[in-house]
Amino acid sequence: MTFGEIDVALAQGAILAHSVRTDGISFKKGRILSAADVAELKQAGVATVFAARVESGDVQEDAAAACLADAVCGDGVARQKAATGRANIYSAHDGILLVDAGLVRALNRLHEAVTLATLTPFQAVKAGQMVATVKIIPFSAPASIVDEAVELAGSGALLSVVPFKPHKAGLVLTRTSGMKATLLEKSATVIRDRLERHGSTLGDVVEVAHTIDGVSEGITRLKASGHNPVLVFGASAIVDRGDVVPAGLEAAGGQIVHLGMPVDPGNLLLLGTLDGEAVIGVPSCARSPKLNGFDWVLGRVLAGIDVRPQDIMDMGAGGLLMEIETRPSPREAGR
Repeated sequence: MTFGEIDVALAQGAILAHSVRTDGISFKKGRILSAADVAELKQAGVATVFAARVESGDVQEDAAAACLADAVCGDGVARQKAATGRANIYSAHDGILLVDAGLVRALNRLHEAVTLATLTPFQAVKAGQMVATVKIIPFSAPASIVDEAVELAGSGALLSVVPFKPHKAGLVLTRTSGMKATLLEKSATVIRDRLERHGSTLGDVVEVAHTIDGVSEGITRLKASGHNPVLVFGASAIVDRGDVVPAGLEAAGGQIVHLGMPVDPGNLLLLGTLDGEAVIGVPSCARSPKLNGFDWVLGRVLAGIDVRPQDIMDMGAGGLLMEIETRPSPREAGR
């Protein structure tokens, strides 16, 4: 591609780099100048314009953007028609966004003409939500670069949305002496709202004493009645693997997968399994509807995405979320 200030008399077929507004003329950036356009510009006294010419070996910006967007789109996403060098990509359904961040970095490092921006990997998205955009910076890109970018992107492995699957979750609420019933009701309501946002329902809610036996009994009852996942909202935060909720899970025959997470709010989350299905010890911050680490784990579970200890450990980058003002131990107490 050639680009620069050119004589209007030689501008037919060139692409305007900047809008021209003068003497009744209003030509927008990106306009391909026709012979009639050139005549109008000359008549208006315009001597030169900044413009570009696509040459052999170049791919026009819209064609290049469409080509690359098609290459990055996997299951559950689709692009809209490219315009002004941009192709936006949208989710086809509610679900969890999967992004190969390494491939995104490699693609953006390939050449300055080619860019791809996505939402954060593993973000919960809605149907019709924009999840990524391809933008070709100049009016055309070298065909060799476009070909290399398409090859690098692969065949849809870079970007996809895994749909949420409907679940009937069970909830164990533990209580201590003097605990207000309204707090238990609030806990159940906020859990129900979170599940329904992802196309799932809250089934049975079991209230038990905040003891190992109580937690074990609650988990066992919900598991036997077909609830999956089983969520345990303790009256007191989990502070050790030997604490009431983890010990209750093990007493029910389950296993601890991981305790804690580098996400705040949400540090004191427990992930476990029983007969291959998830059991989650809910952190106290989840009594607030604000985003916290529990949402990140719950979303993946409801989409059928396996959550391993290393997945939780890798959540630290970007894991400092908005503070929840009502929690008992704020980050900066007294300030």
